[in-house]
Amino acid sequence: MGAFGWGLLASSSLLIGAAVTLLRPPGQRTVALVMAFGAGVLLSAVAYDLVEDSFEKSDGRTLVAGLAAGSLAFYVGDLVIDRMGGQGRKRSTGVQAGGGGAAIALGTVLDGIPESVVLGTTLVAGSGVSWALLAAVFLSNLPEAMSATAGLRKAGVQPSRLMLLWSVTALVSAVAAALGYLLLGDAAGNSVALTQAFAAGALLTMLADTMIPEAYEFGGPTTGLVTVLGFSVAFGISTLS
Repeated sequence: MGAFGWGLLASSSLLIGAAVTLLRPPGQRTVALVMAFGAGVLLSAVAYDLVEDSFEKSDGRTLVAGLAAGSLAFYVGDLVIDRMGGQGRKRSTGVQAGGGGAAIALGTVLDGIPESVVLGTTLVAGSGVSWALLAAVFLSNLPEAMSATAGLRKAGVQPSRLMLLWSVTALVSAVAAALGYLLLGDAAGNSVALTQAFAAGALLTMLADTMIPEAYEFGGPTTGLVTVLGFSVAFGISTLS
């Protein structure tokens, strides 16, 4: 299976999460705790599959530069999308009703690009896909889709439009994975390391800005325990891959 196929597989959980939410809407606390689990999974992927790998391929300066650039890029992009009306796009409370549909869709699509590009880069060495990162992306996409779908549904978005949104997001993520492989296939280790660090910075900023705050707001103190569980599961997968 090529990079496009692996990217599509990882992002297919967006459709699964949306479908589950539409068929049997879960309670807000359930969504929050699933989100906490997904946050823990992503934290593990960032630490052991992105940051550590980036450092091994280059040096500390490349890693820090990539982290800073990725964090700043997500921060600026998020501000622009918020001003366009895409604020709260991942929230489960329905605040999307006051936003712009195009901005929400654009923000949702852009959120999944960094992790997908990096998934494609794991194939560059020819040793096959990183199962740990694949599992992390797949598992973390579930709560993101569940939370955003719940919120968008409360905001009045029709199920057919929601499934179209997630289908487009999954396809864009698959294309991003393919591009990550094609563009970095002949790149030097420093370039791959910088890309990994960039994605790590963007993902950490996203986690701190969106997933973790909402998870704690509706999940309460249990959020910490579930986040550590997600981290531990992802770490376990990483040690087996």
